[in-house]
Amino acid sequence: MGFVSGGALAKAVSDAGGLGLIGLGYGDQDWLDRQFLAAGNVSVGCGFITWSLGRQPHLLDRALDHKPAAVMLSFGDPKPFAIAIKRAGAALICQVQSVADALEAVDIGADIVIAQGTEAGGHGGARSTLPLVPAVVDAMRERNDNVVVVAAGGIADGRGLAAALMLGAEGALLGTRFLAANEALTSREAKAKVVAACGDDTVRTRVFDIIRHLDWPTHFTGRALRNAFSARWYGREGDLEKNLVSEAARYVQAAEMNDLDTRVVFAGEAVDLIRNVKPAAAIVETLVREAEEAMVRANRMNAPR
Repeated sequence: MGFVSGGALAKAVSDAGGLGLIGLGYGDQDWLDRQFLAAGNVSVGCGFITWSLGRQPHLLDRALDHKPAAVMLSFGDPKPFAIAIKRAGAALICQVQSVADALEAVDIGADIVIAQGTEAGGHGGARSTLPLVPAVVDAMRERNDNVVVVAAGGIADGRGLAAALMLGAEGALLGTRFLAANEALTSREAKAKVVAACGDDTVRTRVFDIIRHLDWPTHFTGRALRNAFSARWYGREGDLEKNLVSEAARYVQAAEMNDLDTRVVFAGEAVDLIRNVKPAAAIVETLVREAEEAMVRANRMNAPR
């Protein structure tokens, strides 16, 4: 959700009773300041791509100056930043893709661990949400029962939230569903593409990182909506790298024109469940109501007869 979840979206989610996060992505100081300003006095958090933050650590200090409620670190070693976040009074959120990484996060003081399954949009690992979440929950209960576990990956409605709770998580992190929020910085055309897509229209790939000259660790791939660009280069990453100079120039031009046949739209498998664009507050309200209804149905099914 880097540069997609801005201050307006984070504010709307927090106002509705969730915790909105500003997606700071690879970092841009001016953008960071503008988005915290847009969030106003509402309690919001923010999130960084950890390996990228390591190349410009001053951005963490800048973010902490805005007094975020929480800082989320994903995709890299959070240890160098943990002390500063905790000293600033923010909750430390670590998103992980394995049990081993979850245990390391707890050992450096994480308050919240997000177990992210591969169904998620954007970057992630190889483990699926359904088996990963309870495995992380069990590991946390043995290591530190005070750590909150949150599920992520493939959750876009209240049934998914209820399922996460049944797996032992205490909440869910949603990204893809909020791509289609009114307040998201996604373009109108990209929102329409998300609404029209199904899970089979997504692919995990490195091609969009290669073309954007982003040096992602190779074990993290990005789930995005398929388009003509991914169809051309998926499985031909070596050829893409050989033609990078000319292809990158074409990609930049296409991105500037919002050509969705070329530019990336990161989205998860749960796009099947997204059928409209609406305000973030309405999304949160629907999620909670659907989750409550799902749990009531489950209780009735399990009641003695």
